[in-house]
Amino acid sequence: MTASRLMALPLGTRVVVRYLIENGDRATDALGYLLERDDEHVVVETRRGPEQIALADVLLAKPVPPPPAPRPRRTPAPPSTL
Repeated sequence: MTASRLMALPLGTRVVVRYLIENGDRATDALGYLLERDDEHVVVETRRGPEQIALADVLLAKPVPPPPAPRPRRTPAPPSTL
């Protein structure tokens, strides 16, 4: 999915976006919820906060399923007495 299809997704969709950084020498991913978009940028709400991404830098993008439910914490076993 390219930037044009990213523009067709509804706001609030969980997405992963691969885009160019550092003068186009490297790429990175943003995983989160699509918050905003206009003709030049999209904003993805990630764990680290919102990331504004230029559409010209987008290499790939696709919707992804919701994150898995948190695993229950295991309580430590009581110490055994011998």
